[in-house]
Amino acid sequence: MKFTEEHEWLEPNDDHVIVGITPHAAEALGELVFVELPEAGINVSKGDDVVVIESVKAASDILAPLDGEIIEVNEALVENPALVNEDPLGAAWFFKMKLTTPSDMDELMDEDEYKALIG
Repeated sequence: MKFTEEHEWLEPNDDHVIVGITPHAAEALGELVFVELPEAGINVSKGDDVVVIESVKAASDILAPLDGEIIEVNEALVENPALVNEDPLGAAWFFKMKLTTPSDMDELMDEDEYKALIG
C-alpha cells in the first residue's frame, strides 16, 4: 500500500490500483453525509478533482493521485457515505484506476513515511 500527502491510499491489484482515503483523513472530516463519484471510463491527471465528499464539518475533494483511467467506482458509498468512517481501508474505497505509468507508484510514500507525515 502507498500513500499521498493528500491522505489517500493506493493498493496495487493486478493491472490497476484501488484508491481510498486514510483513517486519519476520515477522522478529520467527521461523519460523511454525501459522496459524488466520477464516471468510470474517464481519464484523469494527477491533481484533478475526482470525488466530492461532504461531511458534517466540511466539503472536500479527493484528487487523482496519479495519471490514469477510472475503471470502476464504489457505488456503495453513494448509498452509504458513512462507510468511509466505518471502514476507510476496506469497504470504503472510492475508485479503481488503471495507471498510465505504473512506476509512478514508486514516488508515493510507504506506510512508515505516511505515519511520520501525520505524526
